[in-house]
Amino acid sequence: MKNLGRLTLTFATLWAFFHSFAQSPEEPSDTLREVTVTQHKGVTKLRGRADNTHIISSAELKKAACCNLGESFTTNPSVDVAYSDAATGARQIRLLGLAGTYVQMLTENIPNLRGAASPFGLSYIAGPWMQSISVSKGASSVKNGYEGITGQINIEMRKPQGDQSVSANGYVDHLGKAEVNADGNIHITDRLSTALLLHGENSFAGHDENHDGFLDMPKVRQVAVMNRWAWMGSDIVWQGGVKFLQERRRSGQDSHHSSTSSSENPGTPEDLPLYIINVETRRWEGFSKQAWIFDSANDGNLALILSGSYHDIDARYGERRYDGKQGHLYASLMLERKWGPTHSLSCGLSWNYDHFDEGMLIGEEVNKLIDYKNIEAVTGCYAQYTLNVDRKLLMMAGLRYDYSSIYGGMVTPRLHARWNPRDEVTVHGSIGRGYRTPHPMAEWHNLMAASRQIVLPERVVQEDAWNMGIGVDGLVPVGSKTLNWGVEYYFTRFNHQLAVDLDSDPHAVIFRNLDHGKARSHVVQAELSFNPRRDLALTVAYRYTDSRTDFGRGMIAKPLTSKSKGLFTASWTPRMGIWQTDLTLAINGGGRMPTPYTGADGTPAWGSTYHAYPALNAQVTRNWRHWSVYVGGENLTCFKQKGPIVGASAPWGDTFDATMVYGPLHGAIVYAGFRYNFTHY
Repeated sequence: MKNLGRLTLTFATLWAFFHSFAQSPEEPSDTLREVTVTQHKGVTKLRGRADNTHIISSAELKKAACCNLGESFTTNPSVDVAYSDAATGARQIRLLGLAGTYVQMLTENIPNLRGAASPFGLSYIAGPWMQSISVSKGASSVKNGYEGITGQINIEMRKPQGDQSVSANGYVDHLGKAEVNADGNIHITDRLSTALLLHGENSFAGHDENHDGFLDMPKVRQVAVMNRWAWMGSDIVWQGGVKFLQERRRSGQDSHHSSTSSSENPGTPEDLPLYIINVETRRWEGFSKQAWIFDSANDGNLALILSGSYHDIDARYGERRYDGKQGHLYASLMLERKWGPTHSLSCGLSWNYDHFDEGMLIGEEVNKLIDYKNIEAVTGCYAQYTLNVDRKLLMMAGLRYDYSSIYGGMVTPRLHARWNPRDEVTVHGSIGRGYRTPHPMAEWHNLMAASRQIVLPERVVQEDAWNMGIGVDGLVPVGSKTLNWGVEYYFTRFNHQLAVDLDSDPHAVIFRNLDHGKARSHVVQAELSFNPRRDLALTVAYRYTDSRTDFGRGMIAKPLTSKSKGLFTASWTPRMGIWQTDLTLAINGGGRMPTPYTGADGTPAWGSTYHAYPALNAQVTRNWRHWSVYVGGENLTCFKQKGPIVGASAPWGDTFDATMVYGPLHGAIVYAGFRYNFTHY
């Protein structure tokens, strides 16, 4: 009956899409009074910038349920978001074939979601709070620091200085998850305004569709509140705000799974306690941004940015325990000015401070996670020059120097260029260096959801890599329409990397310091987008990834990383946008699994590779003037990874592993929701 229901939903959604395509786009005149029509382009590539950046607008975010940042890249061919284990629900970004820790995450150009926030940070920003997301691939601007090896993702939040409005969003799915968001802003004076943003979610039920005794998805309860203020003066502009978040994730066994006794796990399952996973997080954030405008005609301004956060996490994985606290402070002073349309300069000073206090319990022994300093202060300066020659050649060159209290001096050069040989063709390229201070267990403590031994190096190296890329995109007339196309290639090479080795010992997680060229990644991507009708937008993309690491046995493909991905999206807004139907079909290519251990009968615990699998998402939305109602489904192809938890019947033994995840852990999810917005002009 469940499969029949999923098939019914799939065919009903497809029918609605193709049926609405056959209808006339004209709307009866008596309904025109109910809707305000605004033209939006979901994803915009910025050809006026030297770096390779595209903007995901709020219109694009509404093409899916988009409950949080981690669900905002469904229709994006460049960014992948996948579960990193089968127990905690932790999601991780992948960009240019590498983990999301190599992407610099920003909120309104302030570094954020670093270190201890990495494993679950994608769930800390509610989707309805976001105004837009910009994704920059390759070495990013030096203005925001020395990090950002493979790219930069900047989230713009709803602003208090915008038009006064009240918004609300509600979501519920058939698995028992419910979510409510609300925000509003008010103009206290012509210059002073404030906004309040609220978020709450709860999973009311647990599900175990594969009957292995473990929940397929964690039960998450989260509340978040943010208060923002803005002063928009003629010469002084200021924004500031505070945010608080509290989250609890509960997963693990909900019942004993029948199994026979073994030497690793003596006794019957009923004699043992349930294997429980519980992760509790409390996070505080605050920021202040102030700019003094001294030459508005030439964008001359002096800006001071201050921010701070405190992250407190308490995690339990069976008998294992991780307690982590991170305090972070950031300050940046920037001076910017243009000299006509041709020259512009940005320079500044920065200070970054991280304080980590971590502890880990395995069995009855308490171990310090790291034996290098857990306090780092980095002071830096930078200069960045931009040259714009008749809008045909755009170059941006940046250089910064930083001094770390642990690792010493760092020199970060970066260069971006964009050339328009013709109006319809653009060539862009970049090269740059980036650094990152890794914190193994703060960023990877979800790997404790296994019986693997955790092996840390005596000293953790600072990661250091070069990234370079080149691409061409353009426009091709097709009748009265225009076809957009693009091809790009990126290469990343590490001078030093702290790599996670899951191959050398299938019963251990070994963090290894790799030197000079023992880790690298190649990525090639091609993309086509076309609007055959005014109300229909189509996108087709393909990406090939070759990411490899050398652990002493030659360069081998990174495990749990798909070699390819194909993406097709269709967005249809007939009847002047009153109805909207969105489809996204992703074909995730196969890849390599970590080296398995061999059971007592001589068979490997899991396969050495995994095959390609499809994932279909669909959503239908009905829009009114102030209201929208939507219904949709995720993973409508119903693909689920078989046996994602190894040794689920004996979680207290030495064969348990919940980290061998490459695909979806649940079947189709059916959801419905509403959006409300009232704007006072």
